[in-house]
Amino acid sequence: MSTQTLPEVDTRPEGTDTTDDDTPKMFHYVKKNKIAESAVMGNHVVALCGEVFPVTKSPKPGSPVCPDCKKIYEGLRPGGD
Repeated sequence: MSTQTLPEVDTRPEGTDTTDDDTPKMFHYVKKNKIAESAVMGNHVVALCGEVFPVTKSPKPGSPVCPDCKKIYEGLRPGGD
């Protein structure tokens, strides 16, 4: 088993596009350091795909992820070089 270091621009999914029950339809990848700032200050974040929104929900395992964000994230080089 090997360990992989994620890039400095590490991301995690954050939700947009809510449904009628206020559950996001899909989650987007966002820079990690912007997530807490958005949650506390109410600032908008920019997802890897370019979507702009305030952080309102955290993803649960198995949550749908924006296909554009996922493709971009998978193309990032490990280690942030």
